[in-house]
Amino acid sequence: MIELRDVTFTYDGADGPVLRDVDLTLDESELVLVSGRTGTGKSTLLRIMNGLVPHFTGGELRGGVLIDGASVAGVPPRELAHLVGWVGQDPLAGFVADTVEEELAYGMEQLGVDHTTMRRRVEETLDLLGIEELRSRPLRMLSGGQQQRVAIGAVLTMHPRVLVLDEPTSALDPTAAEEVLATLARLVDDVGLTVVLAEHRMERVIPFADRLALVEEAAVRVGDPAALLVDSPVAPPVIELGRLAGWSPLPLSVRAARRRREELRARLEAPVPRRDRGHGDVLLRASGVTVTHGSVQAVRDVSVRVHRGEVVALMGRNGAGKSSLLWALQGAGRRDAGQMEVAGEDPFEVGAGRARSLVGLVPQAAGDLLYLETVALECAAADGQAAATQGRCRSLLDRLAPGIEAGRHPRDLSEGQRLALVLAIVLTAEPAVVALDEPTRGLDYTAKAELRAILRGLADEGHGVLLATHDVEFVAGVADSVAVMAAGEVVSSGAPELVLPESPAFAPQTWKILGDDWLTVDQVAGALR
Repeated sequence: MIELRDVTFTYDGADGPVLRDVDLTLDESELVLVSGRTGTGKSTLLRIMNGLVPHFTGGELRGGVLIDGASVAGVPPRELAHLVGWVGQDPLAGFVADTVEEELAYGMEQLGVDHTTMRRRVEETLDLLGIEELRSRPLRMLSGGQQQRVAIGAVLTMHPRVLVLDEPTSALDPTAAEEVLATLARLVDDVGLTVVLAEHRMERVIPFADRLALVEEAAVRVGDPAALLVDSPVAPPVIELGRLAGWSPLPLSVRAARRRREELRARLEAPVPRRDRGHGDVLLRASGVTVTHGSVQAVRDVSVRVHRGEVVALMGRNGAGKSSLLWALQGAGRRDAGQMEVAGEDPFEVGAGRARSLVGLVPQAAGDLLYLETVALECAAADGQAAATQGRCRSLLDRLAPGIEAGRHPRDLSEGQRLALVLAIVLTAEPAVVALDEPTRGLDYTAKAELRAILRGLADEGHGVLLATHDVEFVAGVADSVAVMAAGEVVSSGAPELVLPESPAFAPQTWKILGDDWLTVDQVAGALR
């Protein structure tokens, strides 16, 4: 199907190749998961498969890229679209139409598909991805997760033989992610589609994967997931728990791990160790916040408090109103009703600069905050604007995503690297309250651990932290309290060990395996006898 022979790729101006001597063959009707640390070359590997690298990125590509035995080196991506479908990390950047239905039809129009077939495929895809009710909605009015599903659907309508996806579930809530992955697995089984995808939240994909391609130090190891995960530098909680317990072979699913939990439970000391949740005074106080977009009431009479030293997580399905609430609280977004104050001031009533010093917000489209030519210039500007010690921004960046070259242009970074840079810029100013919208999108497990440490450090220094996320495992390890939103309202709130297990969709893997308020592998490690 697709074959890479001795492929080496080097970006223009780079000190060395991002990929070296890669051999990889994708067979018909298989699902291959591409994994590795942030910035190791996963996105580059995927883009080589459909010609985006080097056609749009520049750089030197050596070796062979073949589809069905025929070389496609140098063939433009548009001439491969009917064979290799591509879904990138930022769906909005790839949209060309105004509404969902028009976007689903656009690719087929370019391929000359007849109107009858086009209409049938659009209807099939709307039903397949559960987005029929969105058919007439403007793309820019959709939530991030809804946009991601439309992007996948726009590729599926062209019926490619290979589907290449870069972080396809990064913006989806757990239920929507499972639906998309189940759909992909069904296409592999029933239609013979070959699927290759990069995904940092490996716990979502491993149960579906036939093979794992692990990218590390410019090389690619390919093989059985259970074998490669024994020493993989990135691994989901179920694997980390299996390593900790000494299980062999490692369980790849919660179901397999649950069958062996009794031997681990017997080695654990009770009670479950918990973080001290003593907090200071209220930093952010909001009540009755309502936000309306057109005829849609995105946020309805919501009240929020964030104490000094507290990390609060907002969770909920795509479109529940989390992002709208964050923007309203920061002061830059719409707020139709409600009162709010941060350190005695309302961010909605002060200037933009002062509002950012009260509530610093990292948006979902993190790249919107980047405007300079190099990473070094962005970091220097952040240090200067925050009156911080020179090098603070760079130090934060190195903790989140080490090894990013100072001279790289921000647009040439991977999504995870770009997010890490924006996080570093916002955190450099140390605002009273740090608000983050899907902050772990594109980050590997190691980078998320570093982010956890940074956010806990900010809380310990007296800041408040408010994050909206679908990342259940991250919330389990960092949050002091959780609020779940649905249809613009808060429907559940409280301590993580009380709120997260209420729904299987939001329960972390460790709890699903062990129960009894065990939420993280770190808790288990600290209680092992």
